[in-house]
Amino acid sequence: MPALVVGKPAPKFSLPLLKGRRFSLDDALQRGPVLLAFFKISCPVCQFTMTYVERLFKAYGKQGVSVIGVSQDDASGTGQFAKEYGLSMPIALEDISRYRVSNDYGLTNVPTLFYVDSAGEIEVSSVGWLRADLEQMSREMAAQSGATQVPLVHAGESVPDYKAG
Repeated sequence: MPALVVGKPAPKFSLPLLKGRRFSLDDALQRGPVLLAFFKISCPVCQFTMTYVERLFKAYGKQGVSVIGVSQDDASGTGQFAKEYGLSMPIALEDISRYRVSNDYGLTNVPTLFYVDSAGEIEVSSVGWLRADLEQMSREMAAQSGATQVPLVHAGESVPDYKAG
């Protein structure tokens, strides 16, 4: 089953956050669009991708756009991963005994990213590392927040256009 596609409603969910409290998609959508980034700590493409998702969080995450990592690992491993890769974004913890949220979103690979508009519809659905998709999300986040778009890739970085998840 493929990941949910553009135009579909994003399934509602609530999960515990790594640093306490809970994340609710319904609550987040009341504040604006949401970028959901599903990942697994052992996945090399996830390790690569999440550093760029963190850049989006730092650029737009406090300006009416929510950026949430969704870990498919336990709290201990996820905490070590967040520290190693310098992730400060909120990270929700999937129920690793059932993967209910991942299944509801049709995940077959990670990383999988969904940009959910404030009406709750999927605006971007991206599996693996697709530079163009992250740049599109950056444009959408800048437009939504009224901020100037920041470059996703820094000068001098050698970043591929695509990496399979």
